[in-house]
Amino acid sequence: MNVPWDVVVVGSGPAGASAARVSAEAGARTLLLDRATHPRYKTCGGGIIGPSLAALPAGFDLPERDVITRVSFTVDGRRPRTRRARTPVFRMVDRAELDAALTTAAVAAGAELRESTTVTALAEVDDVVVLTTSSGPVHARAVVGADGSASRIGAHVGVRLAQVDLGLEVELRPVSMVGWTGRVHLDWGSLPGSYAWVFPKGDRLTVGVIAAKGSPVETRAYLDRFVTEMGLDGAEVERSSGHLTRCREPGSPLRRGRVLVCGDAAGLLEPWTREGISFALRSGALAGAAAAGVLADYPGEVERTLGVEMAAGALLHAALARRPRMVHAGIARTGPGWTAFGRVARGDATLDRALAHRPVAAAARFLARHP
Repeated sequence: MNVPWDVVVVGSGPAGASAARVSAEAGARTLLLDRATHPRYKTCGGGIIGPSLAALPAGFDLPERDVITRVSFTVDGRRPRTRRARTPVFRMVDRAELDAALTTAAVAAGAELRESTTVTALAEVDDVVVLTTSSGPVHARAVVGADGSASRIGAHVGVRLAQVDLGLEVELRPVSMVGWTGRVHLDWGSLPGSYAWVFPKGDRLTVGVIAAKGSPVETRAYLDRFVTEMGLDGAEVERSSGHLTRCREPGSPLRRGRVLVCGDAAGLLEPWTREGISFALRSGALAGAAAAGVLADYPGEVERTLGVEMAAGALLHAALARRPRMVHAGIARTGPGWTAFGRVARGDATLDRALAHRPVAAAARFLARHP
């Protein structure tokens, strides 16, 4: 029982499942722990963008619920505009189905899955990490923390946060899906840095809002108002939930000794849209490779790739917080803005590359700095 595993991964969401799969593929004896059992609900919009698709394992069958070619926009419920694309902009998934499929891929690669197991403490003892769990002690030569935004492993590593937001979400089953299939709706809100969304998933809609932590009453009021504005206040509510998203401070640690963190546990998500699935898949794969000993500089690789995207997202988040109407006009009402939005969503460009263009960067910096 006390023979150390080469790698133990805590959490089997997209980050953890990716870390376990890559670690096992590298030949490491890998254990994947999760406190729940699959399939389990996860509060998440479920939008899959191009970088997420590129980070999926070869041959992976994405359990998509819809393919999006139309995006409609409003700003504080007004100034509607719908844009259409010739090729898909997003794909929609149910997170319970996605996480279960990614975990199955990790097990197929050779990782062992142990569910209904909660990690309550960890410590490094004589070059081995000892995990105290609800199923007994587990020993590992390396640990990857992928245990979500309220991560115990992240606290151990010392992750520092620059941005914390409250997301509220309802799963609705409308009387009709007419007008929603193939279309998402985004509303730039009046709360600083906030926005709302409607995401179709087959026979139901995921509707949510996100805003800075600290204004829960106002955030709930925004969600209620948005549902009504979308004509969905009569729809059956299947589930109502909330969660906090956390963005790391630049330079925040990603490892401590033999313990690494990735995904939400590391605060890795894009600060503007709070998109986290692509960051989870990519950082999880890097962490799994590092834990297995085939990637030497995990923190450096994260900073060189995901870190620069997060910096660009932070600039756009500041612009949205100060000038939501200008952001709306730039994306929804101009050809170059809509084209750039589509290219980033499809993975043909990244936010940092989009902001590398001087006029775009100058406009974003102006909006971010001038109220």
